This record gives sequence, structure tokens and C-alpha cells, in this order.
Amino acid sequence: MNLAMDRSAQDEFESATENAALVEHLRRRIDADGPITFHDYMETVLYHPQLGYYASRQPMGREGDYLTSPEVNPIFGALVAKQLSQLWELMGRPQRFDLVEQGAGTGLLAHDILRWCRNRAPEFAQAIRYRIVEVSPSLRRRQEERLAEMPEAKIEWLEELPDTIEGCLLSNELIDSFPVHRVVRQGDELLELYVAHTEAGFAEQTGPLSTERLAEYFQTLNLLPGEGCTAEVNLQAVDWANAVAQSLRRGFVLTFDYGYPAKELYAPWRRDGTLLCFYRHNPSTDPYIRFGKQDMTAHIDFTSLISAGEAHGLETAGFTSQARFLSNLGIGAGVDAIAKESPSALEEYFARRRAVQELIDPAGLGRIRVLAQRKGVAAAELWGFSAEGESTVGGQEDTDA
Repeated sequence: MNLAMDRSAQDEFESATENAALVEHLRRRIDADGPITFHDYMETVLYHPQLGYYASRQPMGREGDYLTSPEVNPIFGALVAKQLSQLWELMGRPQRFDLVEQGAGTGLLAHDILRWCRNRAPEFAQAIRYRIVEVSPSLRRRQEERLAEMPEAKIEWLEELPDTIEGCLLSNELIDSFPVHRVVRQGDELLELYVAHTEAGFAEQTGPLSTERLAEYFQTLNLLPGEGCTAEVNLQAVDWANAVAQSLRRGFVLTFDYGYPAKELYAPWRRDGTLLCFYRHNPSTDPYIRFGKQDMTAHIDFTSLISAGEAHGLETAGFTSQARFLSNLGIGAGVDAIAKESPSALEEYFARRRAVQELIDPAGLGRIRVLAQRKGVAAAELWGFSAEGESTVGGQEDTDA
């Protein structure tokens, strides 16, 4: 049997059977209340507590639907830890450093950060209070299992942001998974995309904006998407930035995510927005298949994220690509050092080299943007955001996880 045809048939079977309960849930809601915003559709498909994507699948990793940087190699977590150690130094080496990670996935990034700190910066490790904000019971269980290897670490799980943070709020590919509204520009008017249900299945239709916040969003940016363009608006990202800025009493926010400044995100040539779905690492632009079995994501607007932070006292400390961030921290130097050790290290050298290429690939993970914001800490050049790179940072000793 043709493998491609077999896989297609399997996908159709999964969509038609395993997701019947989710489809019926959505259909009943739409029949009762009328068409729903795309935001509400995306929120249900991804986050329904029993039927949603994050409740029913293990999405991350090479065996899942998408790959995040921590799954590539521990060197990513090691370099993030190195940057965090500088933030601790800039805060005056406090005895307690709250490291709050929201959306920690499988716990791999937390594990690699804590291991590097234990091995390379023991005083910093003693100061860290690692606090994971996680709402998914299944992901929390995976995190607890993985971090059981770090019995000396002080780790706490929370269901929401703490009221007070003195240290750093860290997130990796969190915000681009928030549900988004989708709008279409027609002339000088913005219309919103709604999801309806017909005998043929789910279908999109336009209607008036569901909230005035959508119009205010673009008024604040002083721009509109291009004529005829579809665009995503992540109002939850703005709410998140407001909440983080208010929780942070003193310290930093370090955000890794796919996105652009607003002028690039809403450029007139971006006709169809940035919404993508992922299933077994295959991208799709159709959010109305594989209900609850495929991931959905949309690039974030860093301009609005920065503005929301500034409104609550956050100052931008650095903004760059992940490729530049990791290069500044010495990712290449660590690989070169392995090759100099001995011929027996060549296998590790090539494995690390492949990992480095994957992490800094400008067409892949390397195009992730990294934003650092600060509050109550004096301005200083951060190693990962140095305009010319940090020549004193690097080497195998620094990047070895």
C-alpha cells in the first residue's frame, strides 16, 4: 500500500472518529449561540480541558508535532542559564532570585538551566527559586518527573502568575500559542472572522468586531493591515504583558517567541496573516481539520508587547534574533572546543554542530525573537544582546550542559 495514501487515510480516520466529541461540542455551541469568533474557536480546540489539543496530545519533540529549542540540545538551556546568571549579577547577587517560567512544556528547559547553574554557577543555583506556572495537569506531571532528577533545586508549581516577582519571568514559545482574533481589512473598515457551522462543516464568515479593543489595538499602533489582508490580533498577549509588568517588582522579563515588530507583522504584502497549524511536523494553513489533534500558532506583535510593558514601568533591555543571542553567548566557541580535545570527541562534535545549526538557522529556530525587559535595575549591556557579540563569553566550559 502506498505509504502517503495510508497516512492520509489514517489522518482522515483520526479526524472523523477521535475528534467527534470535540466537533459535536463546537457544533452545539454554534447552533445555540450563533457563529463564534475565531479566538473562541481556537481557544476551544487547543485548550478544552478534556478534548483540546493540549489535553489529548504530547505535542513537543521530534516524535510530536513541533520542535522547540530545548528539545534540540541542552546547549540552549545552558546558554539561557548563562544569560540569567548575568541578570542575577546585575541585580546585586540577591540571596533569592525568583525564576518564574510560564508554559514550561516538558520541563526540559528548566532541567537544563538548573543543571548548568549547579555545575557552573553554584552560588547562583543556591539563590534560584524556580517557579513554574502550569495549568495543564498532564504537562505538570511530565515536568515533575523530569525535574525529580534535581532534588537539590527549590522548585514550586503555580497555576497563575505570582503577585510579586523579584528575579526574572522567562517564557519560551508561550505567547504565540495564545488564542487570536482574526480580522480582515476592507477599505477603511475592519471586519472580524467568525466560525459558523453548516451541513458542509465549519466555515468562516465576516461580521462586525466583537470587541472595541480590536479597533483600539490598531489605533494605538497607528496602522492597519493591508487592503484585503487577513491578520491576527493577540489581545491576550497584551493582557499577559500587563500582568507580568505588574507582578515584576524588580528584575527582568526574558521572552523567546516567533514574531515581528508591528510594521512587519501587518505589512500589506502579508495577505493571509501568519496563522499556521502543525501535525507531525507538517505545516498547514487549514485550522478546520484534525480537530484537537494539530497545533495552532500565530506570530506575535512585539511592538504591542513592548508598549504594554512600558506602560507599567518595563524598559527594553535588548531585542534580537535567537541566532544572534546564542552566537553572542558563545554557542560556536563551545563546539569548536570539542573538536580540539581528541579524535574520540568527533562524534560529539558533529552532533553539537548539527544542533548549533538547527538552533541558529535563520529559516527555522534562529528567527525566533528574544526580548529582554527590565524594571528597577540599572541599564547595562546584556551578553546575549551585545551589538558586536561578547568575546569574553564562550568556550566549552561555559556551554557544556
